[in-house]
This record gives sequence, structure tokens and C-alpha cells, in this order.
Amino acid sequence: MVTPHGFKTRLEPQDEYTHEPEPVSNYNESMYLNMFDPAQRMGGWFRLGNRPNEGYAEMTVCLYLPDGRVGFMYAKPKITHNREMKAGGLTIEVVTPFKELTVTYEGKVLLLSTPHDMADPSAAFRKHPSVPAKIRLTYRGVSPMYGGETVNADGTPLKLESEKTFARAHYEQHVSADGTFTVGDETWTVSGFGLRDKSWGPRYWQALYWYRWLPMNFGRDFGMMVSVIADEQGNLRKSGMVFEDGAYHLIEDARVEARYDAQRYQTDLTVWCRTAQKSYDVRGRVVSLIPLRNRRATPGGRDLETRITEGMTEYRCNGMTGFGMSEFLDQIVDGKPVGP
Repeated sequence: MVTPHGFKTRLEPQDEYTHEPEPVSNYNESMYLNMFDPAQRMGGWFRLGNRPNEGYAEMTVCLYLPDGRVGFMYAKPKITHNREMKAGGLTIEVVTPFKELTVTYEGKVLLLSTPHDMADPSAAFRKHPSVPAKIRLTYRGVSPMYGGETVNADGTPLKLESEKTFARAHYEQHVSADGTFTVGDETWTVSGFGLRDKSWGPRYWQALYWYRWLPMNFGRDFGMMVSVIADEQGNLRKSGMVFEDGAYHLIEDARVEARYDAQRYQTDLTVWCRTAQKSYDVRGRVVSLIPLRNRRATPGGRDLETRITEGMTEYRCNGMTGFGMSEFLDQIVDGKPVGP
């Protein structure tokens, strides 16, 4: 994460816990964790986003099962405070800041035999069965921390336009994960690697025009995260890091090219990135994908729609095979995603 001149990046252990909400309606504090078991070719991701000033949380559980089914649940449970990351049956607890967290979930998931059906959530919930699910995972950091809060040189917070902001602060870490998935009457003991992130501050999903976010792991000692973000004027922000030799090396340039199916869901990826030390060529193949969406009406009555396609993806780099996500966010304009 490159900090602009005249600013600095701050990250403290207490940032692992919740913050006092800012006095803006769209304050969001979220934690996200993914994990993939390469031996069983399965995995999942979990997100809890507290929106205390709006009175609810965004809770998502997504499990990619070995036979191609996806267990999925999204809810907006009511909350009245921002003191914990616990809502809708999902709990994320910090055991030791920057070192260990736990994720537990007890509730139901929609068991999708055809995950693309989630493009129409109402129809998907009518078509597919909901079954009980339990998740128990322990996450441990295998890398340093990446990111934090960009503040003024004197440490004071930046002034943000809440309508145009995606986060005040954001950090990530490559992790290991071990535990169990129970879906209906099936249980899997899982072990693998993933990436977690945390953010807080004002957020609207429509604040970014499009992005490509690619977290990936090739084992305990090698991983990366490639990010390309675009604004409506076509300006690109390319960033991320490579985890190698026990350290993070910042990405200075990157390209992401994708092939799509008829629904314009990504199927194959070609990724190139460069750090100060070396460059990397990565090939990706989407194993399983679920399309999600976010809708919001502006105060002026304009309807906005964002599509986020969440693909469990197999990656190959330097003779190694790993797994991760390809998360493609696009605003929908005239019925079509805006990204390339």
C-alpha cells in the first residue's frame, strides 16, 4: 500500500476491534475472511458488515463444495450498536490481534446446485432448499499486515465525502485456516489458506465504478493480492502485494485480462504484476462462481445497481497451483456491467 506524500498509514492492534461509528448514515465496519482447502478443492468466504447508523448488518456466508454446489446465505439482521462482530448467526472474534481469529456460523444456507441462479435471488430462494449449517474455523496469520488507515501527517483523520467513499481504512493479511463445514447431514474437516481483510468508515457499494480483486494463495509461504480499481473517467489504480520470502513486496504495476461466458461471468484470467524485485505471470480458471448484487436508490430517486461476481478460482504461477478468489465488481449501466 503506497501512502501519498504528506500522509502516513496508521495501523494499531486495537483496530482489530470495532470503532466508534462516525456520524454519517452509511458508516460501515466489516470483516471478511476466505479460505480454500486445495486437497479437497473446496472453500468459502464470510463477511459481516455492521451498519449501526442504519440499524442493520450485512451478513454473508458462501461455501464452495467439492461437487460444485454452493451453500449461500445473506441476511440483514437488525443491530443497535457497533460493539461486536456478531449478527445473523455469524460471529467473528479476535483471539490475538494480527495473529489469530475465529469464525463461527450456525444457521441455514441455501444449497444451490446451479449457483448462477443467484442472479435472481427471489427465484433462487424459491427453487433451492435451505438446510442447516455450522461452521467452525480458526484463522492464523502467516504474513505481515498490509494496509491500515491513511491519515494526515500529524495523525488526524482525513475528511471524506461519505457519498463517494468506499472505506476510511482497509487492511489485509494472508492466513491459514482449519476447522469444519457442516451442511445438512454432510461434514467436511477443512485445512488450507486464505486472505482476510477489515475496513471501516463510510461505504456505498456504488462509490467505485468497477474493480478486479484477486486474492490468491499457493501455500504457507507464497501468495498475492492483485487489485485494479477504475473510476468513471477511466483512471486506474493498480495495487496489491506479493507474499514471498516472509515479507510483503508491493505491486507497482498490474494487468488483469478475463474471458467471460454468455452472462459475462469471468471464466479464465490472465494476470501480470510487477514488484520492485520481479514480475509474475499468473493464469486463473474459475472453478465455481456465484453472482451477487447490491441495489440502492439515491435521495433523488435514481436506482443504482452493483453486480459482484464471486468466483472460487484455481491459479497457477511459477509452477505452483493455488486457490483464491476472483471478485469482479461492476456498476450496471443500461443493463450491462461497465468493466472490461
